[in-house]
Order: sequence, then structure tokens, then C-alpha cells
Amino acid sequence: MTDLNFIDVNGVRTAYRFDGPTDAPVLMLSNSLMSTHRMWDPQMTAFTRHHRVLRYDTRGHGSSQTTPGPYSIERLAEDAAALIDSLVGGPVHFLGLSMGGMIGQRLAVSRPDLVNKLVLCDTASIMPTPEMWNGRISTAEQNGLEALVGSTIKRWFTEPFIQASPAAIGFVEGMIRDTDAPGYIACAKAIRDMNQTHILKDIKARTLVLIGALDPACTPQQGEVLHAHIPAAETVTIEDAAHLSNIEKPTEFNEAVLSFLTE
Repeated sequence: MTDLNFIDVNGVRTAYRFDGPTDAPVLMLSNSLMSTHRMWDPQMTAFTRHHRVLRYDTRGHGSSQTTPGPYSIERLAEDAAALIDSLVGGPVHFLGLSMGGMIGQRLAVSRPDLVNKLVLCDTASIMPTPEMWNGRISTAEQNGLEALVGSTIKRWFTEPFIQASPAAIGFVEGMIRDTDAPGYIACAKAIRDMNQTHILKDIKARTLVLIGALDPACTPQQGEVLHAHIPAAETVTIEDAAHLSNIEKPTEFNEAVLSFLTE
């Protein structure tokens, strides 16, 4: 996109963009695995009414650089912290979905000075099972990301939405196909190896846990673990939504987030 900017932070050339009024509070959005900052397009009209929105492509995704892997959630959180330090210079509201939410958990503990309110969407603090992730990684290594498109779409969206929304599904399929395979593999290994339930008690930021009621990728039960262990957490469940609830149910998603951020 022509509106993308680039900055070298924490050893990686990172693509980012700002939208919204320059004098508004900054809301930073962190993408899922196999997506880019464009996954947040359904949020932009609503979110930029009250916030200056900072979107970026996670290391190994979109237009950001793919550095040699494997990565860790700690390293990806350091990337986010370096981006905030360089572009904002102070705390932001941080919203992450799936991998982005995993990054948000770690960021809120390692750099609490950079997080005002925290929104963790369709995410988890530990993922089952290493064998499952090793299978996906092996598929990507042998056959590329194309081989993961069909199964990913079925995890990310409910069947009624898949049937009713071909344009949205096509857009997401394009993001998956365009993901750099080595970047996916490096980030998938970070998710596979993540175990951070024990740090949740150290999150001081007021936190919203958003849960897709039909999410098979990061289940409602995994969301409830976050809710139970983060001291200042509340939860909202989005009905009839699977993993990318921001795309499947944008109105409900946007209302829940903005109600939390602006109250």
C-alpha cells in the first residue's frame, strides 16, 4: 500500500502506518499469524473516530522483513515495544488478535510503561500441541502456504460466513497466500513454544478478553484462562463468531472494543 512507512527497529525493517486524528490517543493493532495490518480494515472507520490507529506488519509478515528464525513471542514483543518507543514515545492502547494477543500479553508484562489498556482477542497463553504445530510447519516447508489455505479458513470462520461472504474470504485467502513461508514458519515456532500462563498475574493494565464463541483455534476455554489469571480483566463473548471475529462480526467487535477503550 502506498500509505505504508518503514522503520528499522530491533533488528528488523518494519512496515507500519498511522490513521486517524494526530491529537487522539494511540491505539496499536497487532495482526494474527498469516495476515497483515490489512486484517484490521473492517475496524478503521470506527476506530479512527476516537483514536490515532497504529497498524504494523509483524516480523515475517506482509511488507515487514523476514529475518532468520525461529522467533519467540518475547522477540516479537520486543519488536512492538521498539516500535512504540520510536514512533509514539509513550504508552498506547494495545489490541492484538491471536498471535497479536500473545504479543500483547508479553508486552504488558515486560514493558508495562507502554500499555494503557490491553485488548486480547481470540488468543491464548499456551497452545496445544507441539505435534499439531510441527505438522503445519512441515506442510509449509514441503508445500508452501497454499497447502494451509483451506484448513485455515475453516478454523478462522464459521461455515455460514464462508458461504455468505466470498469477498471477505477471498481477501483473507490472499493474505495467507502472500505470507512469506519462512516468516510463517518462524512465527509458528514461536507460538508452538509459547508458555506464558504464569506471567498473566503480572499484567497490571486493565484488560478486555474478547472471545469468539465458536473459535476452534483459540477456544473459549483458553480465553477464560486469560480472564481468570489477569487481575484486572473482563470478558466479552461474540456469538456466532470463530477465530477472526473482527472480520466475521465487525459491528459487535468494534462496539465491544470501543466501549472498553472509551469508558
